[in-house]
Amino acid sequence: MMRPTPPDVLPLRHLLTTDGLSRPQILSILDLAESFLPVGARAVKKVPLLRGKTVVNLFFEPSTRTRMTFELAAKRLSADVLNLDVAHSSTRKGETLLDTLRNLEAMQMDMLVVRHAESGAADFFARHAAPHVSVLNAGDGRHAHPTQALLDMFTIRRHKADFTALTVVIVGDVAHSRVARSQIHALRILGVPDIRVVAPRTLLPVDIETLGVRVVPHLETALRDCDVVITLRLQRERMQGTFLPSEGEYFRHYGLDAARLALARPDALVMHPGPINRNVEIASAVADGPQSVILEQVTNGIAVRMAVMAQVLGRAPGQESAA
Repeated sequence: MMRPTPPDVLPLRHLLTTDGLSRPQILSILDLAESFLPVGARAVKKVPLLRGKTVVNLFFEPSTRTRMTFELAAKRLSADVLNLDVAHSSTRKGETLLDTLRNLEAMQMDMLVVRHAESGAADFFARHAAPHVSVLNAGDGRHAHPTQALLDMFTIRRHKADFTALTVVIVGDVAHSRVARSQIHALRILGVPDIRVVAPRTLLPVDIETLGVRVVPHLETALRDCDVVITLRLQRERMQGTFLPSEGEYFRHYGLDAARLALARPDALVMHPGPINRNVEIASAVADGPQSVILEQVTNGIAVRMAVMAQVLGRAPGQESAA
């Protein structure tokens, strides 16, 4: 028998952004992910929770970690998974997004996982989806990447426990980062009192401080006594014009190396959503060092995406979730 779900953590039909989620909703996903984490260490890495469900991965942008962990998450929940090869699909022949959605619905899918270069694409699918179809946003333009933020929160909580006592530094290409916006919303919802943002002026959104963060001009200042350092990738593919003089110049001022990391607390976590540009955003010695949890983030992403899929498809945490 499944336990009743409290009213303030009722499953969402879709997950499009972390903005607007409640603290209980986020904690419920993180708690369920904790129960799924041991599944990856089993000889048979499956639970029957979503047997008979069909999940479609619809990725209009290249992806390694996100696409593969979504696929693994669905398969570990025993769902049937279809990966649509957009490069060789009918969208290249002029088929509209709405026609693509209707055809996928005609195949009796239950969940659509969408990554798209345009902000709002996942919301478009959610607004037009049939009532029985759930939509997960796997990254849309510069807007949101909610599951990445949730797996980051999960990783932080496993090491730090109390969000209300943390200082978190986010450094890098905030202007083009859907990850950063989703992280900031989640950190604020979970009660982090001190979120510091560091970036070249050309890579800072003009409205960033309205999100409840503090812009610090120098990385060395921001890092002092911080608990978590999140480095962001330089997203060259989203840049039009000249944002930086050179990658070498960027690393000299904003790259996380061992000397700068020493300014943080001795047990500070080093995080990166990937893919890493080594010795541009972060020195290899730091990325591979003892304070780095970058690969742990990837592992945790499977459990968190399992939890999100289970919650969004309306299955409350029950005994079979970890059986």
